[in-house]
Amino acid sequence: MVLSLNDTGTQVTEFLMICFPGMQDTQHWLSAVLAPLLVLALGANFVLLLAIWQEASLHEPMYYVLAILSALDLILCLTIIPKVLLIFWLNMNPISFVGCFLRMFIMNAFLPMESSTFLVMAYDRYVAICHPLRYPSIITEQFVINAAIFIVFRNLLATLPTPVLAARLNYCASNVVENCICASISVAKLSCGDIHLNKLCQFVSVWCLLGSDLVLILLSYCFILRAVMHLQSGGATTKALSTCGSHLILILFFYTLLLVFIFTNKAGKKVPPEVPILLNVLHHLIPPALNPIVYGVRTQEIKQGIIKLLRYQP
Repeated sequence: MVLSLNDTGTQVTEFLMICFPGMQDTQHWLSAVLAPLLVLALGANFVLLLAIWQEASLHEPMYYVLAILSALDLILCLTIIPKVLLIFWLNMNPISFVGCFLRMFIMNAFLPMESSTFLVMAYDRYVAICHPLRYPSIITEQFVINAAIFIVFRNLLATLPTPVLAARLNYCASNVVENCICASISVAKLSCGDIHLNKLCQFVSVWCLLGSDLVLILLSYCFILRAVMHLQSGGATTKALSTCGSHLILILFFYTLLLVFIFTNKAGKKVPPEVPILLNVLHHLIPPALNPIVYGVRTQEIKQGIIKLLRYQP
């Protein structure tokens, strides 16, 4: 587990993931919930991506953005949940130094990418309702390409310092991570050095990225609500609100669970340590499982595309 560097010290070369320190004898029962959710998330997102790829009527910018969201969901699920299940089923607690920080980087980068994707989707709905005549000229395939570039580079550059700073710390003592995932602060606490800069970097990146996205999303829906209130037709109002329903439901799942996790984690000893760990795992699983289902149920075009895909016979 450790590699000798000199006569006076050692350097950690791998970590041991202890998911729920107080529940190690019973934690495997959680797999009865996590495993079906993982299968659901993977299956639903793959089906959605295939439907968008094969159905010509879904080859529109709005659905391309949804495909980006599904791709991010798949990456997050496959990065986090299989390792958690291996810990539960086979006691595969060790994880390499490089593997841990690679997962940390993916988590820190791709979660804000999902948030930015929701922001792009909110802008799409804003243009569709507040400027419907200009929608085809604004929301184009080039817009989706530019949005994807923005999502990737903005979040990669902003979140890269967190895992880099954590990896540069001197890990010379314990290598037991009391978490199911390589969360930056959970790992950094094991170092022999000062981690105040790590905490500051994590705080700034989370609130600057996710916080700014949430503010802009809420602002866009304020404009949408104002535009809807001025519609004369009740049917037009209902139709306008229904087009935003799926997006609002997904935002509710994503940000509510995230905020509950953040505040629970900040509560410290007032909340059992197992609670924020579980919430962190679920936040990487519940939204990916629900996102394609919500859109598949509430969006008629996607529902028809999925039905045609499932009925397809070569």
